[in-house]
Amino acid sequence: MDMLDQLRAFVATAQSGSFTAAAEQLGVSNRLTSKYVGELETQLGVRLFQRTTRRVGMTPAGEDLLARAPALLEELDDLLGDVSEGSRGFSGVIRVSAPVTFGESYIAPMLGRFAMQHPNLTFDMRLSDHYVDLASEGIDVAFRLGATDMLSIKTRKLGMIRSVVAASPAYLAKYGMPQSVAALSDHACIVDTNRRNARRWTFQNETKETAVTVAGRFHVNSARAACDLAVAGQGIVYSPHFAVVDALKSGALVPLFPDFTCEEIPLRAVYLEGRALPRKIRTLIDFSVQDIRSSQNAQS
Repeated sequence: MDMLDQLRAFVATAQSGSFTAAAEQLGVSNRLTSKYVGELETQLGVRLFQRTTRRVGMTPAGEDLLARAPALLEELDDLLGDVSEGSRGFSGVIRVSAPVTFGESYIAPMLGRFAMQHPNLTFDMRLSDHYVDLASEGIDVAFRLGATDMLSIKTRKLGMIRSVVAASPAYLAKYGMPQSVAALSDHACIVDTNRRNARRWTFQNETKETAVTVAGRFHVNSARAACDLAVAGQGIVYSPHFAVVDALKSGALVPLFPDFTCEEIPLRAVYLEGRALPRKIRTLIDFSVQDIRSSQNAQS
């Protein structure tokens, strides 16, 4: 009998606690599930379950096998899927998480470009400025800005997102152009609380780094909202470039301090530790590396 069928029957029975529930999960008969498990026990020479009239309980040998078998089956399924996808193309669903403004501004268009190359794929994009739990939400890959401290995930750096400081012509006409970065402390600044050090704005030129602590009436947790407030003349904004690029192009915002560069934020693809990464996810991540590079070259 096929060892894979035996292992699948064992894992389903161990996780569900009964042959009946395992049979329903696998789409086979109760009798066949029990038969697969019995044959696996015979082949291994050990008992994996203690059977009662109502429930099956695992033996120590069964617990040892359950600790490793699900990951083995998942890796094998991914391998077979990779081989199959290599001949007929990718299919199925990719579940993606990203911050709201960055997801709307970049990830959604990027997925559209990727989808054109893979017409059999379906995408479930979930936008949130909170770090979602990849395992509980069933997320395949998350795109995250800034540092990531969790140990249970793997990351791949995709690039750096540059920041820019800007204000509207109306604001500058009313309050004047700040003559130095230190002068920002005397201006109304719009604080994006998504940033790790929201009120500490840093600037770098050829000789040194300068940091200034700012204040203002508006504290918001959205780069897009911060941009809109700046366009409305409510203050100076320090923002990721993707959130203000359209306003800069239209002249609704004017960049300040051209001799300085602002903070750069790392962009990473994040996925779960301890699992084989499906080929379609690897391909999406590889595509995003090239896509963001092309996008940044076009903007520079």
